[in-house]
Amino acid sequence: MSANLVHDIVYEYSYTQLYGLTFMYFFLLYFGMAPLFDKSCIWLKKKNIIHRINARKATKRQKRMERIHSLKSIFVFGFSVVPVVYLIRSKTIILLPDTFLNIVLGVLCLTLWNEIHFFVVHRFMHIPFLMKTVHKVHHKSIVPTVYSVYSFHWFEALLLSTVPLTILPLIPFSPIAVFLYPLTSILLNYSGHCNYRFGKGKGVEWKLFGTRHNTHHGAFKKNYGFASNILDKLNDKISQQRLSKK
Repeated sequence: MSANLVHDIVYEYSYTQLYGLTFMYFFLLYFGMAPLFDKSCIWLKKKNIIHRINARKATKRQKRMERIHSLKSIFVFGFSVVPVVYLIRSKTIILLPDTFLNIVLGVLCLTLWNEIHFFVVHRFMHIPFLMKTVHKVHHKSIVPTVYSVYSFHWFEALLLSTVPLTILPLIPFSPIAVFLYPLTSILLNYSGHCNYRFGKGKGVEWKLFGTRHNTHHGAFKKNYGFASNILDKLNDKISQQRLSKK
């Protein structure tokens, strides 16, 4: 992605064109990569490298439901580019040059910020009223699949789409870092929803990622984090301290 192309897209394209590009980007990430990731998991399982977490398989009806809700989410995600570009054009958001270091650090920073952002939104979604009216859509996938990753109520999709908007005005990023962030995010999402894991649920923390989120889908509580359980542990510690003071 050349500097001239980035400049043309950000400053010359209409908001309708920007929406269309963003919609297609998320559409291809989801409908293009989900089958590939699923087939890769099946191949790795045959090689005895990964193992299924829940023996129960998702039905075709569930996967169809997930695709329908995901398409609605992608429709919402498309709008996320509008306020970001508006703030860039108004000089509120500053873009860094696309150097290798800026790209790598940018993707890492956005991924770390997503951990915090996702935990807050996800915990908010588990307030009883929102759980019953909004987050229940995602939890219809009791046995998660790669097609569960964008299966949200439109309001939850809207909140989750604000990751770049909530940090770009504060910290400058390179355009390619912002462009690559959804790819990194969805790959982590696939890993957490594919219903496969390394080992048998024991061992070092990184092996338990899929197990934690899979358990959350079935239990509807705990394991609110995205790729890490650090914030879950911190939240539990704070809750215990509060209880001990009562």
